[in-house]
Order: sequence, then C-alpha cells, then structure tokens
Amino acid sequence: MKIVFATNNRHKLSEVAAVLGDGFELVTLAEVGITEDIPETGATLEENASIKARYVYERTALDCFADDTGLEVEALDGAPGVHSARYATDGHDFAANNRKLLSELSGISNRKARFRTVISLIRGGVEQQVEGIVEGRIATCESGSEGFGYDPLFIPDGSDVTFAEMTAEAKNAISHRGRAVAALQEVLRG
Repeated sequence: MKIVFATNNRHKLSEVAAVLGDGFELVTLAEVGITEDIPETGATLEENASIKARYVYERTALDCFADDTGLEVEALDGAPGVHSARYATDGHDFAANNRKLLSELSGISNRKARFRTVISLIRGGVEQQVEGIVEGRIATCESGSEGFGYDPLFIPDGSDVTFAEMTAEAKNAISHRGRAVAALQEVLRG
C-alpha cells in the first residue's frame, strides 16, 4: 500500500517505516512535489496533525497521514507540548530546546513527563486520528547519542536509560511514535 507521510524529517521517516513494516510504501512530501514547510498553526497536537494531513490531501488527493508530537512535562503544566520543536527558538534547534528544558527544571524534583504522538490519517477523503503515549521522566543531564530531539533527556518508565541510549529497535518497541504507528497500522490493515 502506497501512502504519503507528511514529513521531511528523515529520523521520523525511518522510525515509522520500521514500525509499519512490509506491505507499506511510504511516499515523501518531496516525491509528491510538496517542498514548502507546512504551517503548524494549531493550538493542540490533534489540530497540527490534522492541518498537515489536510494540506497534503488537498494538494495531492492521495491517501496520507501526518503526525505531531509533543513532550508534556508535569511540573511545567504540560509545556513544551505543542511547541516542543520550537521551544527555545523558531527553528528545530534540538540542543537549544534541551538546554532550555533543563534550565526550566533546575531545582525541581518532579520530573514526570510524557511523550505524546497524534497521527491524522486521511483515506478516501475521510480523516481519522490515533494516538500513542509513553510515560517517563526527564533526566538531570543529557545522555546518549541515538535518536533526536529530547531523546537524550527522556527516560521512559521501566527503564534506567534515555531514549538516546537505546537502539532504534528498542526505542520503537516502546515509544510514543511506535505506539501511534502501531495503532495506525491496525487502522490501515482493518
């Protein structure tokens, strides 16, 4: 099954392809002629995922899906949340985002957090959303070199290591995106 994945993020693309597995051919935005940045003007992850999926569908009429992910930190009232990618700057500056998060949590003992991914799927013009959540906590310093974004700071429940210290396979088995994509796979196969 061919389906457009509304991302230019190679890390996301490889994670999603690995979880979806055989039987699915992911088509990139560039392959369908969308080279511009898709606006993310929603106030929630659900809205942003929907905006991105609708943008692709309106321009291509192809079945597609888009995701939006946020890190929600309890002590920060759910921040950075929908602003996770642009927490410290206007761009996707992972190092600056991590520094800001550590600074915001300095001296705070409650480090509970969760990653949440929402996927909007549009098939035959009909939209459906699925979600994946992983609970965990924020480390006091960065550790590991795998993954991207907040991975060097996020320790999932039941683990003593950050996502950035795990292999891609180990992370995908328990991650928010892995769980959301598994739910997407069920919908696509259903």
